[in-house]
Amino acid sequence: MTAARGVHRVALASCIAVLAGCATQSPPPLYMWETFPRQQYDALLGVGFDPAEQIRQLEAHAEKARGANAALPPGFRAHLGMLYLGAGNMDRARELWQAEKLAFPEATPYMDQLLNRLAAPAPPSKTESPA
Repeated sequence: MTAARGVHRVALASCIAVLAGCATQSPPPLYMWETFPRQQYDALLGVGFDPAEQIRQLEAHAEKARGANAALPPGFRAHLGMLYLGAGNMDRARELWQAEKLAFPEATPYMDQLLNRLAAPAPPSKTESPA
């Protein structure tokens, strides 16, 4: 009976070794998302939203991604550019939208539309009278 028991143990150990050898680690995520989706959601809701604080958090996120050699997610630069535009920094918004185009060429039509709006003269306000 000990020989049969020994064979079972060897068979069990072999099965465990085979299964362990087949186990693979999941691939790392493509992008460093962190809290970006929640920040976007908060910005769209506008509830408890502080643009300056979100700019600070997103810039820290971008710096962390650079340090980890990780990719920023799609829309990250575009969203950050919108925040900078809202804060009055058109040059930084333009820079981020250009970077979004480079990182995600499929975003080019939308980024070009935003960039063209920056280049266009502002329409006169309703309080201004035509000359």
